[in-house]
Amino acid sequence: MRPVITTSLDRSSPLPGYYPSVWPAECGGPRRQKAPRSPGLGLRAGERLEAHARQTGRWNVMFVQREPGELYLQGTTSPGDPDAYAWVERVDPETLETIAASPRLPTGGHVWCGAILAHANGDLYTGNGRYVHRLDVDCRIVEELELPTDWSHNGLLALGDGRLVTKDIRPHEDPSTLLLLEPDPLRVVAALEIPEPSMGRIAADRTRTGEFIYVPGREHVYRFRYARGRLSLDREWQPRYRGGDGEQGLAWDSCIGGGSAWLMDNGDVNGVREMFRRHPNRAAPPDPARSGPPLGPEMAAWPGAQRLIRLGLADPEDIDIVTLFGEPRAFIVAPPVYVDPQRIVVAWDSANARLAALRYHGPGKLEELWQRPLRVTMQPMVYPDTGELVVNDYRREALQDDVVVLDLETGEERGRVYTGSPVPNGMFLTPGFGRDLYYCSNGFVSRITVA
Repeated sequence: MRPVITTSLDRSSPLPGYYPSVWPAECGGPRRQKAPRSPGLGLRAGERLEAHARQTGRWNVMFVQREPGELYLQGTTSPGDPDAYAWVERVDPETLETIAASPRLPTGGHVWCGAILAHANGDLYTGNGRYVHRLDVDCRIVEELELPTDWSHNGLLALGDGRLVTKDIRPHEDPSTLLLLEPDPLRVVAALEIPEPSMGRIAADRTRTGEFIYVPGREHVYRFRYARGRLSLDREWQPRYRGGDGEQGLAWDSCIGGGSAWLMDNGDVNGVREMFRRHPNRAAPPDPARSGPPLGPEMAAWPGAQRLIRLGLADPEDIDIVTLFGEPRAFIVAPPVYVDPQRIVVAWDSANARLAALRYHGPGKLEELWQRPLRVTMQPMVYPDTGELVVNDYRREALQDDVVVLDLETGEERGRVYTGSPVPNGMFLTPGFGRDLYYCSNGFVSRITVA
């Protein structure tokens, strides 16, 4: 009998497996709802946003919080850098200057945006390339683990009992591998082959019926059940989100909410494909002959328009596919977000600068609330208590990346500020310790505050 999957979100208690902070991991937690466990900005009339930027010269991926005032920045070398290593810094939450830094962390030669989490045991775990490192609060190496598959690994999540899970990224190669890790001592417990290559990051969900891990494949989304230290593939739930006709691209991550997994296709843009044609994977050096602003339809490797996809968790045949905006050669480099309790899903088309919010009323019932002409590229963030949606808007002609705060229900712009970054990115936003938040991009980080 197929299990009935129900989901719930409780921000009043710590996430099992994670350190009890408001943002201990990428996307705020394993369901990837990107909703802080803290109050929103509460922007009022007459207030504005200000940005304080720090240039790092490296690929800044994400911030996480541990104790109040403890802020950690994780990243790797820039995509075109001839060297390849990862790093973690503890930074000052106001100035963003380095307080403590890890040594150079090996990646096996791979350059890709990894992950970091603050674990329930108090230590930090970071995955980059084919390595996972355990660090103490001062960013010193406690343990180092070389993973068995020689590929970059994207996403690192904690399960309810504290064990870790990650997978390698292979957009168009052999099937990917899902790894279960023991955190102390750090070691591989199990390795399971995923039926297809997988590009997007994994998501996880603890429910009344068990603990599940969701993995987007090349054409299907797969679910693994975790119980009593063991992983097993759910062979009864393998919905197909993409055909093999070449009209649409692969999916990035999924977001779990409303009894569904939400994702968007058209993610494997030409730059990503080029990175993974190389081994170890890395970007080609910048081409000085290239002209024109970045991030347009020319990056797409397919003709199709952007699609939003809903997969019901209780029934693999319960699928909604919404073609957004209708513009050809669309793409995204980050996944959608589903917002509880408003039942709103936010999706976009980065190539054609379109952003939309839709309310979910049940299977087959998605009501469009609004559209805005914004070029969103990165992982958004949502404050459900204040109804504030935070996105970026890359102004490609001006080579300028802004952070924008919108009203979730209406799309009305509440605030906007230039981050200091001239390049677009698909990275992560993180809440601050007050009325502020943090932004990451290649070469720059910023603290955005309410003034």
